[in-house]
Amino acid sequence: MEMDTKIELLNATIAQPDNVIMSNINLEIKSGELVYLIGRTGSGKSSLLKTLYAELPLAKGTGTVAGFQLEKIKNKQIPFLRRKLGIVFQDFQLLTDRNVNENLKFVLKATGWKNKMEIDRRIQEVLEKVGLAQKGYKMPNELSGGEQQRVVIARALLNNPEIILADEPTGNLDPDTSRGIMQILTKISATGRAVVIATHDYPLIKEFPGRVIKCDNNELVEVQQSDNEPIILLED
Repeated sequence: MEMDTKIELLNATIAQPDNVIMSNINLEIKSGELVYLIGRTGSGKSSLLKTLYAELPLAKGTGTVAGFQLEKIKNKQIPFLRRKLGIVFQDFQLLTDRNVNENLKFVLKATGWKNKMEIDRRIQEVLEKVGLAQKGYKMPNELSGGEQQRVVIARALLNNPEIILADEPTGNLDPDTSRGIMQILTKISATGRAVVIATHDYPLIKEFPGRVIKCDNNELVEVQQSDNEPIILLED
């Protein structure tokens, strides 16, 4: 693997416990790339992401993510892999019983941070990156959906990950709010991180171009974008 290759799958099979989702998958993603995963619901986008962060085991083949070999990874190594990843979920998964600062502090303490000043400084840094520097005292239910998703991105950035994996990050948001989220993710990829986004939001792909990979008929297919062909037709 080259130094700047962050994700590599070779002849890989992606499977849920009861069925094969995709097989003979070959994929390489380098640092600084913005990659979209598209495809019908149930085509395997989420299963692929779950395999990359080791929630699902790699069924066959080989895979390397942030230097960890997926086919050999042991349970005790998975937390160390995930510290190199930032994971953005569609449904936020924020702790509703504590404010934004405490949500972020919980993650840092869980991943080994101990110094209070360093914890406070890092929380402020990531909130500034997502435009929420003044919202740390707010409870999740006091924030809009877009603000909650910004907190989720801030949470994903806490441990300075090499890779961001985002599963439908704009799925529940209006177009203007979605655009703001994509601006943040695009800036993150410009800092040298690999950013992988599973999405159905084709207008955003046109506005924020990147590599487009389609999950289709149990395969991954690279899609060439054309100005003459609306990308929404790729779903049909």
